[in-house]
Amino acid sequence: MLAIGLMSGTSLDGIDAALVKINGCGTETDVQLMEMVTLPIGEELKEQIKTACDPVESNVPLICQLNTELGYQFLKACQILCQKAGIEEKSIDFVASHGQTIWHSPDADPAKNSTLQIGEPSIIAYGLQTKVVADFRVMDMAAGGQGAPLVPYTDYLLYQSDTKNRLLQNIGGIGNVTVLPKSGGLNELYAFDAGPGNMVIDELMVQLFGQPYDAFGETARAGAIIPTLQKELRTHFYLSQQPPKSTGRELFGKQFVLQLLTKYPEAAPEDLVRTLTDFTAFSIADSYQRFIFPQLGTNDMEVILSGGGAHNHLLIELIQGYLPESVAVVTQDDIGGSNDAKEAVAFAILGNETLHSRVNNAPAATGAAQGVILGKIIPNPWEAKMCNTLGG
Repeated sequence: MLAIGLMSGTSLDGIDAALVKINGCGTETDVQLMEMVTLPIGEELKEQIKTACDPVESNVPLICQLNTELGYQFLKACQILCQKAGIEEKSIDFVASHGQTIWHSPDADPAKNSTLQIGEPSIIAYGLQTKVVADFRVMDMAAGGQGAPLVPYTDYLLYQSDTKNRLLQNIGGIGNVTVLPKSGGLNELYAFDAGPGNMVIDELMVQLFGQPYDAFGETARAGAIIPTLQKELRTHFYLSQQPPKSTGRELFGKQFVLQLLTKYPEAAPEDLVRTLTDFTAFSIADSYQRFIFPQLGTNDMEVILSGGGAHNHLLIELIQGYLPESVAVVTQDDIGGSNDAKEAVAFAILGNETLHSRVNNAPAATGAAQGVILGKIIPNPWEAKMCNTLGG
């Protein structure tokens, strides 16, 4: 089948659309990346999304309007992808859309365990004339899980090794890791959000330089560590919180950065970016030291980086510097994959599992009480059969 996976993460740097050829399911899944595009999110729309994520400034009309507008943006990304790949839109068998998270708040109380991804999938289904699988997180939360992370299931299908312990480290807006013990089964993997990924760095770049991100880490490289801020950040409560755990913009978003800018008004802009880049690197390495290395050791250990952070050369250097020399650090690009397409491809695989009625969460990663089928299926409206109401 030909499928499109859609991902728009907490970093808000764009909508990733990956065209894949996919065969089989479960451990027999064979997936080939055919083409990939990223549709940038305009500054005005990005600010509206940030407002919708803010518990004080958000409002229902804004969320409803954004749900529609983002639905059309996701459709546009699919159409651009098909055009780039030189295929007819009608040839797409299904689309799997993560949507845009505007709220994610796991809670021990099932009635308060909540998440919301917007970007109306019906608009995609109608415009592309295909079926769509969307809203993946809520079923896991209904089963008592955190609804995140979801990619570990696909990490297991694609990257499990009999000879290496592998850490699949995505650095998007948030940094999340999937731990795959060598020769381990699905019930032996675990995963969690280590802390902020690009989110705090990007917000600093917007606030201080009017730029969406720190290209290759060059701004941070020009700065120096602010020792008092570094010490403060390393005592953040999230770092010591036990997995399973997940976080997002509600903890490390704009308000987090604005509070730091208020507290350190005299700090040089480059120094702030350097210190926050260090915080992202430290939070990743620290999570390994706390929650992974004590169980698996550091021999036969491989870290595979993906996401926008895999393009930040300084960030990679800092991560390597915080880890033992025995731990190999590579990127998806290094091993023949794609730093940018990994999560979009993952949701295409998750959608494929949904359509095959297969369990596609990883309770060991999310904390769910059991394995469940994730996602809601929007049928292809162009294949509807009319009911003869007169003839019965």
